[in-house]
Amino acid sequence: MIKLRGITKYYSTGFVKTFVLRDVDLDIEEGEFVTIMGPSGAGKSTLLHIIGMLDEPSEGDYHFFDSDVFKMKDKDRTKLHQSNIGFVFQAYHLIDELTVYENLETPLLYKKVKSSERKSMVADMLDRFNMVAKKNLFPHQLSGGQQQLVAVARALIIKPKLILADEPTGNLNSAQGQEIMELFRELNNDGTTIIQVTHSERNAAYGNRIVDLLDGWVKEDRENEQTIQIQKKKQVNDAA
Repeated sequence: MIKLRGITKYYSTGFVKTFVLRDVDLDIEEGEFVTIMGPSGAGKSTLLHIIGMLDEPSEGDYHFFDSDVFKMKDKDRTKLHQSNIGFVFQAYHLIDELTVYENLETPLLYKKVKSSERKSMVADMLDRFNMVAKKNLFPHQLSGGQQQLVAVARALIIKPKLILADEPTGNLNSAQGQEIMELFRELNNDGTTIIQVTHSERNAAYGNRIVDLLDGWVKEDRENEQTIQIQKKKQVNDAA
């Protein structure tokens, strides 16, 4: 699904280059749940933004399925992003002046979805997330957990193949954070590929693979043994 080769990101000041990412090679298969970890300044969010086509590397190649992302025209790349990728941010990034309903509708307006279909898709999301009673509320009238649920619903409404989550529980209490992570697990079980950036070992445990970054380098790329054992046990129980 995703193939990164030699991804390098730096900023030049005079003759000095400040590196954020260094020669990152990464393959992610469809249906994986990958966690990117590392200390502050390791390059985690920059890597996620490059994968999400919100930023470009200084060097390197990126293939999304069969598309050579950084050789595409901007219009085609935007279309690829809007059709396949949902973003969930730590700070929610809801539009303060829009209601819950209007926030959910916004990605569909960008995609020029017909009015009748938009209404149906928004109604489905409101029902799925038990937010029908809150559809006319504004973000400031919601709790942090409710705002993040709206953000997740907005990311899902386009039915993305990939969800990118940047510290999705960073502003939530433990119960709200667990609710979001259980939702991600459910989505992944249904086939959605998820890549999350987190400092939390607890959140990392939801994924099947952990990529550790340090000073812009991939320090380690490892399977999450705990999750794999749980999945194997589930498969055995399902077979029985």
